[in-house]
Amino acid sequence: MAKVAFLGLGVMGYPMAGHLARAGHEVTVYNRTAAKADRWAAEHGGSAAPTPRAAAEGAEFVMACVGNDDDLAQVCRGDDGAFAGMGAGAVFVDHTTVSAAITRALDAEARAQGIGFVDAPVSGGQAGAENGVLSIMCGGTEGDYARAEPIMQAYGRTVKRLGESGAGQIAKMMNQICIAGLVQGLAEALRFGEKAGMDGKAVVEVIQGGAAGSWQMVNRHATMLDGKFDYGFAVDWMRKDLGICLQTGNEIGAPLPMTALVDQFYKDIQQMGGGRWDTSSLIERLRRLSS
Repeated sequence: MAKVAFLGLGVMGYPMAGHLARAGHEVTVYNRTAAKADRWAAEHGGSAAPTPRAAAEGAEFVMACVGNDDDLAQVCRGDDGAFAGMGAGAVFVDHTTVSAAITRALDAEARAQGIGFVDAPVSGGQAGAENGVLSIMCGGTEGDYARAEPIMQAYGRTVKRLGESGAGQIAKMMNQICIAGLVQGLAEALRFGEKAGMDGKAVVEVIQGGAAGSWQMVNRHATMLDGKFDYGFAVDWMRKDLGICLQTGNEIGAPLPMTALVDQFYKDIQQMGGGRWDTSSLIERLRRLSS
């Protein structure tokens, strides 16, 4: 068992850190809102630290799951940052969805200190985190990944190295591009069925096992038809992720016309007051357009 720090106890990080504790690791947590870290420690028997540096001191592995590029840089850098508390040979594992640029910059800084770095964004949402069945896409050296993989298996069902630093983040961008198109297509089909007078749930029973089937169809069609949008990844976070995809696409010369269009549809959802709704709320935009 290892000594592990976990930085960031949001809807994903809180249960992920819990799986580490249940697996027998010695876990110290840090969260910007200290009361949540204290609550986690009381619930799981670990300890809470006042700064990322304090959490990271003596840890063999430091895992992070925060909000965005700036949040990640803040928990890594500076006198109170995790890098300042980590010893040579320790490995930093970042589960945040961020740009490949900040990943590669932090990787270089970590290596200059003798610290390993693995970018390891996750897919599977809050339910995947709670059930310990996340898909984890990783970038970094083979050696750092090999050391970190057994730790990540506490909450990952599929854990795979896809290349050098930044490869995990590029894979997560591909994941989000796919989801954007799938959810929009599903929303259009279900709304089309509603307008045509069809029983959408009955139709999905027939088509979900065929070529049109997807995780989104199986797991979200019923809540979409019922107008319930508090079951998954928030629109605000999806727009953050799609912004990273679009910026990276521009940088590497990869056009993303569908992604850009769906991003604007999500902007419409935000303007409707649905920024905290989950991504399947695209159907509500269509309902309001065709009411």
